[in-house]
Amino acid sequence: MLVGLLLAGSCAASTVDELRVGGAVLRVEFDHSAFAGGAAPIVEWVSRSADIVSAYYARFPSPSVTIRLVTQSGAGVHGGKTFANPDANIRVQLGREVTVAQLLSDWVLVHEMTHLALPDTGEEHAWLSEGIATYVEGVARVQAGNRSEVDVWAEELRSMPRGLPEDGDRGLDHTHTWGRTYWGGAMFCLLADVDIRRRTQLRFGLQDALRAVLRASGGLAADWPIERLLRTGDAAVGTKTLEELYAQMKDKPVAPDLMGVWRELGVLPEGDSVRLVDDAPLAPVRHAIMRAPAESRGVR
Repeated sequence: MLVGLLLAGSCAASTVDELRVGGAVLRVEFDHSAFAGGAAPIVEWVSRSADIVSAYYARFPSPSVTIRLVTQSGAGVHGGKTFANPDANIRVQLGREVTVAQLLSDWVLVHEMTHLALPDTGEEHAWLSEGIATYVEGVARVQAGNRSEVDVWAEELRSMPRGLPEDGDRGLDHTHTWGRTYWGGAMFCLLADVDIRRRTQLRFGLQDALRAVLRASGGLAADWPIERLLRTGDAAVGTKTLEELYAQMKDKPVAPDLMGVWRELGVLPEGDSVRLVDDAPLAPVRHAIMRAPAESRGVR
């Protein structure tokens, strides 16, 4: 939650707004005069996005971060990049005509902030970083009340099949297409989340494993081998899910029955959307995934 606006100082055309969110200091650099809707909705968007990520991880992933907003023509949020060396830094392209509605429904900044929570495991494992950011964005926003559960599951049904292996696939570590990197990684996360919750009778999920990895590593500024990351996550939840799933999928084109998984979770296709049913075998797992931990509830 936004605690206070500490500093507003101008440097050339940019103004620096310093916010405290989730125990972290966020320096937001942008030209207040460049946006048709003014500066206030943009500062609120940054604060809200940080709140969402802080609630998912039980704190903001980095003690401080600089967020540079680069103006573009048109409306909307156009894309972003995240770095951590030497200091945490997020760069986002933002249209001058961006609307309050577009900022409220934006996924880009939550995705980029999520990158700060995972240690760097190298380009070979970019699927894990991008997959976690893709998967966590939807779940975290549902938990915070910023996105509907139906919308997230409907997007997964539309988009996650792009992460399935195609001809010539050599596994997640060796096939670096866009679909395998983003949605193949998100598929790994979904399968892991469901399996952890099944094995632990809903006591733990992927969220607990990722929180443990952040606590142990400090996030993106650390360089970890992927084996250490997965081992740390598994130890936190008392399973071997992450290590076993990685062993299955890293070198081979594994194609799970996604529709079967969603059907067991009680996610049924209905036109362009989905219908959620509570008498499905794994409906309690679905509820557990999308329910905010007790200490995180109430995030706006």
